[in-house]
Amino acid sequence: MKLAIILNTNEAESVWNAFRLGVTALGKKNSVKIFLLGKGVECQNTQGKAFDVKKMMGAFAKMGGTILACGTCLKTRGQKTPAACSVSTMEELLQAIEWADKIITLG
Repeated sequence: MKLAIILNTNEAESVWNAFRLGVTALGKKNSVKIFLLGKGVECQNTQGKAFDVKKMMGAFAKMGGTILACGTCLKTRGQKTPAACSVSTMEELLQAIEWADKIITLG
């Protein structure tokens, strides 16, 4: 399966769960792309006592998951590109949607 996750929040538990789902899907030999949109581009700064977002993002990237971030969203928020992430466009978001068998939106 090819899974696209559109992450449109910076809320720690939701961000952590998005990447946790991605790690689980990759572990089952699926392909996964996570697109950070809106507040989602702030996920690298997300902190929660029970939710180690950076660790989960790192595990996702290490397993071969693709992380894309909206360049306009990064710019308007003055954010740096998250680690292991590519700056992307709406065109690339559309390509990820067309590529995917399943699409999940969180946020």
